[in-house]
Amino acid sequence: QVQLVESGGGLVQAGASLRLSCVASGRTFSSQTMGWFRQPTGKQRELVAGISWIGDRTYYSDSLKGRFTISRDNAKKTVYLQMNSLKPEDTAVYYCAASTWGDLRLTDVGSWGQGTQVTVSS
Repeated sequence: QVQLVESGGGLVQAGASLRLSCVASGRTFSSQTMGWFRQPTGKQRELVAGISWIGDRTYYSDSLKGRFTISRDNAKKTVYLQMNSLKPEDTAVYYCAASTWGDLRLTDVGSWGQGTQVTVSS
């Protein structure tokens, strides 16, 4: 397992951009499929995006494709989520996740971060 710590959340106005970061500790980061999930208050956690261990393949929720970009830097043990044109409905706690399996939808998450709050005001 890896330990994950997210950062970069905050309060922004609609239309703004944010970049979330997730730093991992542990020797296995470069072999993990990584992803971002989000959970609005009172709703279920949902997948935002996933990225392969080498970063050559990505997966996005259909509703977010085009506004969000996931990337990773294995040398820094960090995965990023660039969020553009933010909307109030993007307000949620965003979680970083790691999986030892290759499914970019991260159906089998082995490690979760503690989450970072993103709030988008209208």
